[in-house]
Amino acid sequence: MQFRIVKKPEISQKQYIMILLTAIVLALITSGLFILILGLNPFYVYSAMIKGAFGSTYRLEQTVVKAIPLIIVSLGIAIAFKMKFWNIGAEGQIVVGALFASYIALNYGEAPRALLLVAMLGAGFLGGSLWGLIPAFFKARWGTNEVIVTLMMNYIALKWVTYLQYGPWKDSASMGFPKIANFTQNAILPKLLGVHIGWVIALILTAFVFIFMNYSKKGFEIAVLGESSNTARYAGINISRTILFSMLLSGGIAGLAGMIQASAVSNTLSVEISGGVGYTAIITAWLAALKPPWIIVVSVLFAAMVQGSSFVQTAFGISAASALVIQALILFFVLGSDFFTKYKIAFSSELLAHGKETKK
Repeated sequence: MQFRIVKKPEISQKQYIMILLTAIVLALITSGLFILILGLNPFYVYSAMIKGAFGSTYRLEQTVVKAIPLIIVSLGIAIAFKMKFWNIGAEGQIVVGALFASYIALNYGEAPRALLLVAMLGAGFLGGSLWGLIPAFFKARWGTNEVIVTLMMNYIALKWVTYLQYGPWKDSASMGFPKIANFTQNAILPKLLGVHIGWVIALILTAFVFIFMNYSKKGFEIAVLGESSNTARYAGINISRTILFSMLLSGGIAGLAGMIQASAVSNTLSVEISGGVGYTAIITAWLAALKPPWIIVVSVLFAAMVQGSSFVQTAFGISAASALVIQALILFFVLGSDFFTKYKIAFSSELLAHGKETKK
């Protein structure tokens, strides 16, 4: 039997939700079979995952803490992806944003708290922006492949922090351990409702990106350029400036996430500051269809899955690798569902009917 993958016409919101729900059900069934192989009851494990993510005030707070950088970085990535600029460099932009913010924290740690934190936020945005502007300039000037450039710049950023951690910024009081000094209390973001105020910043940024992308001229230009560079050129949009501006914003927002992680979570700068968030945010931004309100929902659910998986490891004594397999199976089906929102598999009889319609 012959078959071919053909593009679907535009589907409705209801059809999209049905495809996504089907993928989630299949993911739960498949990962449930894996859990059975481990000798455990899938219903108990799934219940424990929910309990581990939302079962107490502390667990809920930890889920929110994990969701904050995901939300912020996903928003930055969404701006670049909307323009079809494939920014794979958010990991490096987070690191450089944290590096710039850490410079302020380590050198002016006794400044008034409000002034110091604002300066750190500005430095974080500046660092991420500069790191995002480099591949944007190459793309706008010479048409380079942004995937390769942004990806390679991640490693450069990490090596810079490694150099500082083992060299010039090494804490003399760390007894020879390669560690950068902890921030002063003034350089640490305060808490609100039990969680650092990064969640407030995340909500403000979500509102900003939503308004910017949907109601501003620049947001419209980014969307048009993403649809077609020829259309954008015909409409009089300056393509180079739009690329540079969008990546300035995209990288800057990722840099803010770096500042928040360094200040509120790690209380210092280290090579582990990004924790893979820059790569994970690509998944969450894509699953949310690059829409800011949905980014919050998807990021919280993803954070809950990670937090719940950690709890399951302890509660049932399963290995970290097994917990990652469960996560991977769920993600595989959910991400795969995106394929079926755009394409379908047409078999021989369907292809024949389609051919007859074409001839008519």
